[in-house]
Amino acid sequence: MAKPTSAPAATAPVADFEQSLDELEQLVARMEGGEMSLDESLSAFERGIGLYRHCQQALDQAELRVRLLLDPDAPEHAEPFQPEL
Repeated sequence: MAKPTSAPAATAPVADFEQSLDELEQLVARMEGGEMSLDESLSAFERGIGLYRHCQQALDQAELRVRLLLDPDAPEHAEPFQPEL
């Protein structure tokens, strides 16, 4: 019998995404301040690229989950939800 997933485990990727996005925003603000040395700027840029890629991967995963929920048999053909106005 499969164990039900707990709510904290289900929200962990969301929290991880939020944390990465927050760190990325702080990093960008520091870099825009212009008070970092060249080495610090390069290290910050490298870290920022890693954070960006992590966030993009999380968004791609979320999109895939939504597509699977919309059409589990053919997620590549799932139509995006468009609310009626």
